[in-house]
Amino acid sequence: MPSSRRYDGPVTSRPHLTLAERKRRLVSDELTESALQLLALKGYEAVTIDEIVTAAGVSRRTFFRYFGSKEDVVVQFLADMGDGMRAELAERPVDEPPSVALLHAVRVPLAACSSHSERALRVVQLILRTPALLARFLERQAQWRGDLTQEVGRRTGLDPDADLYPRLAAGMALTAFDTVLQRWSTTEGAEDPAELLDRAFDVIAPALDAGRT
Repeated sequence: MPSSRRYDGPVTSRPHLTLAERKRRLVSDELTESALQLLALKGYEAVTIDEIVTAAGVSRRTFFRYFGSKEDVVVQFLADMGDGMRAELAERPVDEPPSVALLHAVRVPLAACSSHSERALRVVQLILRTPALLARFLERQAQWRGDLTQEVGRRTGLDPDADLYPRLAAGMALTAFDTVLQRWSTTEGAEDPAELLDRAFDVIAPALDAGRT
């Protein structure tokens, strides 16, 4: 059982964006959307940056203002997924069981998969089947684990550097997420990813919640 050591870790908040920052985000999102659609349709190697900028209606110069390569587009997409998970976990009620809070956090990126299932499936398959993108995906997962570990520590009052629970809890949640993506990808989207995630958390929930008793 984790110790009762209190931990007041970093508290995250959503920054207020200026008008210029919002405009930059809109352009970045449009480039990401166009790139992911093309990459999912044609494959990573087949898509050129010229095709991406044409689809997005911007110049090559604008593309390189935001991204250094096609790979960076996918990396930004993955970074946004991680930000969404941590933000959701930070907003869950503090008295909510860890399994419920973490399930809601991990559902955030899967919600996009469910609402745009065909394209999302192709993007997931693209990432998992392209060595360069898979390597970046694994890098991002390590960062997500660190971010979620800090948030679990803040919520539970446990110091992630001294107690095992925060990192283990974050790791279990992300393992469930990764398992669902792998299953969804290999079965060609035959199962609902949200339902798969619920089933995965049914398996790990007892350990997540027992660790906090």
